[in-house]
Amino acid sequence: MHQRAVRNLAKLDTTQARITRIFDAAAGGKNNFLVDKDMVRHFDQVTPALTTAARAVLQFLSRAVRHLAAAEGVDQFLIVGSGVPSGLPAGHRLHDIARRASAGPGPRVVYVESNPMVMTMAQATIEPFNDLVRVVDGDVREIDELLRDHVVQTFLDWDRPLAVLLMSTHCLDDDESAHFVVKRLRHAAPKGSFLGLLHTTFDGVPPELLPAIRSMLAMTLPRLAIRTREEVRALLDGLDLIEPGLVWVPQWRSGERDLACPTERDLACCDEPASSGNYGAVARIP
Repeated sequence: MHQRAVRNLAKLDTTQARITRIFDAAAGGKNNFLVDKDMVRHFDQVTPALTTAARAVLQFLSRAVRHLAAAEGVDQFLIVGSGVPSGLPAGHRLHDIARRASAGPGPRVVYVESNPMVMTMAQATIEPFNDLVRVVDGDVREIDELLRDHVVQTFLDWDRPLAVLLMSTHCLDDDESAHFVVKRLRHAAPKGSFLGLLHTTFDGVPPELLPAIRSMLAMTLPRLAIRTREEVRALLDGLDLIEPGLVWVPQWRSGERDLACPTERDLACCDEPASSGNYGAVARIP
C-alpha cells in the first residue's frame, strides 16, 4: 500500500484539471486543486449543470449502495472510479452507507481509483481506520490488470455475489472498449452479482447551450465520453435491470432522500431530472 501511494504521488499533476477532481470540487469535496475549482467556475458561467450533476451523482451513488446492501443483501462492493467522494458528509461516505444498511457483520468495500490524489488521500484517511475498506490503484481502461490486482482478488470473495459499481465510464470514449469493459466485468462477477452504471449524456442539454458546452469540453476535457440513452442502454444488453431501469440519476429510487441532496438547487434537480446530465442503472448479472 505504501509503495502504491508513493508511486501515485510522483504522478500527481496540480496544473491540469481532472474529471474526478472536478466532480469532487463541484460537489463541495476536498480532494481537488485550485485548477479543478476554476474549471467548475468556468462551467458555471455557462450553466450550473456541472455542480447540479455532481450532487445528483452523489445522490445516485448513495441510494444505489443503500439499496444493494439493505434490499439485495450485498455485502461486497467493488466501486470503480467514484472518486471516493469527499463531498458526502462525515460518516456518510459510500462505505459508511453500506455498513449501516447491511444486515450482516460488515460489508467489504474496495475502491478502485486511477487519480493519484484521490487514491493517496483515501488510503491515508480511510484504510488506517477501517479494516473493511481498501483503496487500490487501477484504471478501468486496463480492466484485465485491474481484476488481477492482489487486493481485488483476495479482499473480496469471488465465490459469492458482489456489486460492481462502474462510475468511470467518462474515460471510455471508444465504444468497443466500453462494451469490452462491461462484458469483462459481467463475466468476472459471480452469478447473482449486480452491476451499477453511471454515464454522462447531452440528451437533456437545451439546444441553445449545447454549442458552448461542446466547445468548452473540447478545450478542457476533450476525451470525455458522452453517450445517448440508446447507446448507454446498449452497454447493458442482456442484463436484468432492477426498477426503475435506466433513468436520469435523480429518478433512480428518488423516494429515498439522503444527505447528499440538501440544497434548493439539488431539489430543483429532482424536479428537472434531465438537468443532472447523467443516466444511472443497476442490473442483476444472470
